[in-house]
Amino acid sequence: MGLFKKEKRIMTTVPLQQLVESFSSYLRGQGWKVQNSVGAGKAVVQAQKAGILRDIFTADRALTFTMEQTGPQEILVNVGVGKWLQNLGVTAIEAILLSELFLVVDVPEMLWNSHVEGDLLKKLEAIAKGEPVV
Repeated sequence: MGLFKKEKRIMTTVPLQQLVESFSSYLRGQGWKVQNSVGAGKAVVQAQKAGILRDIFTADRALTFTMEQTGPQEILVNVGVGKWLQNLGVTAIEAILLSELFLVVDVPEMLWNSHVEGDLLKKLEAIAKGEPVV
């Protein structure tokens, strides 16, 4: 884990596919543009928040969540700023995870992203525990 991404282990009985679908649905409901890919115990979710300044300066960036089933009831989640990948849904998950997903960002963007990442990790963990998310 580096300066530009966060890592969290989440205990859950929710299957990875269902977790990704529920989290993606939550993000869409909050106004995020979302794409995801799931396969063989691994997943990637990318989310972009629309806005005039964010569209101008960081149109190719997205919050990127990688998830890996590391045990029967454990998922390892990494989240950070990544390049928005075109056609994520049709790209092999292994190829995605082997590429450089996370980018170096400047300090103001890092502070904003850190706040958002922390909040969204809490929402993901609540979904994984089967708790209601609002």
